[in-house]
Amino acid sequence: MTTASTIRAWAAQAAHQPLVPLSYEPGPLGAEEVEIRVEHCGVCHSDLSVIDSEWGPAAYPTVGGHEVIGTVVAMGAQARGLRLGQRVGLGWNCSSCMSCPRCLGGQPQLCRVAQPTIMGHHGGFADRVRAHWLWACPIPEGLSAAKAGPLLCGGVTVFSPFLNLDIKPTHRVGVVGIGGLGHLALKFARAWGCEVTAFTSSDAKRDEALQMGAHRVVSSVDPDAMKAIRGRLDLVLVTVNVMLNWKALMSTLAPKGHLHLVGVLPQPMEVDALPLISGLRSVSGSPTGSRQDIDTMLEFAARHGIEPQTEHFPMSRINEALDHVRAGKARYRVVLDADFDQA
Repeated sequence: MTTASTIRAWAAQAAHQPLVPLSYEPGPLGAEEVEIRVEHCGVCHSDLSVIDSEWGPAAYPTVGGHEVIGTVVAMGAQARGLRLGQRVGLGWNCSSCMSCPRCLGGQPQLCRVAQPTIMGHHGGFADRVRAHWLWACPIPEGLSAAKAGPLLCGGVTVFSPFLNLDIKPTHRVGVVGIGGLGHLALKFARAWGCEVTAFTSSDAKRDEALQMGAHRVVSSVDPDAMKAIRGRLDLVLVTVNVMLNWKALMSTLAPKGHLHLVGVLPQPMEVDALPLISGLRSVSGSPTGSRQDIDTMLEFAARHGIEPQTEHFPMSRINEALDHVRAGKARYRVVLDADFDQA
C-alpha cells in the first residue's frame, strides 16, 4: 500500500525560534515502512537539543517528536508483524540496516546507520509519521495511550540497564535525578524488587520520590548523607545531563558496582582509577534499547501498572509546551495531544 497525502507538522526553522506549521509530501511509502497516525507524542529534552542545535547544526526545517503513540494507517508490501488500525509506539529510532552484526545480533539500536526519528527524518510533532516496521512497537492493552508515549524513549532508556547489567531483585539501586527519566527509573527499580535510593539536590522532591518507589531519599549535596551510604549500592543510574560530584557518587558503589550514565553530559567527567580497580567497579553508559528491550519494558510496565507522570498540552500549543520543558517545570513528562483536525 502507498500513500502520498500531505503530512501536517510543527517544525523548527532555526535554533531557539518558535515552531511553525509545516506541510510536506512524504512521497511513496517504502516497502518495509508503516505510516502511523499520531494520537499523542511526548516531549523529551533530546527534542530540544536537536531543534535548538545543541548537538551540532540541525538540518532545518526540523520536526521533533520521538515518543509517539498512534495507529497504523498504511503498510508497505513487506511490512511484518503489524495490522492496520493497530496501536503502536515509536521511539528514538525509526529504522536500522537489518544486516550488520549489531542488527543481526538483536541490538539494532547500536547499528551504525540507525536512523533517529528526529535527525534527518521528520518526527512525531505531526499528524502522521513513518518508520520501518521493526521500530513500530505494539502497545499492550493495559497501557494508557495518552500516557504511554514517554515509555518509548525515557522509559526504555532507564529500563534497558536492568537487562543489560543483569540487575537482580536483591540488588540495591540508586537513581540520580528525579525528572522525566528518573521518576520512571524509581518506579521500574521498585517493581523489579530492588532496594531503591533516590538522590536529589531538591528537598521539595523528597515526598514524591518516596511515593514513586524510593525506599530512601539522599541529598546529593550533603557530604554526611553521602558518606552514610558508602559502599552500599550495586547500581547508580545517572539520569541527569549536568556535572556532578563523581568522587562522592563513586564512593557509594559496592564492589562490582556500576555507575551508569543515560544522560548526555556537557563536559568530560573525571573518575579516579583506584576505586574502579580496587573494587572491580565500572563506569558505563547506554542509549535507547533494542526492539526486544522496548517490548519487554512495555509488558513489564503493563503488568505492574507503571506509567509516567504526565502533563498534557494540545499540539497546537506546542511552543508553550516546549517552553514549559525548557524552564524545568515539567512534572515529570509533557505529552502533546494531536489536534490537527479540530477547529
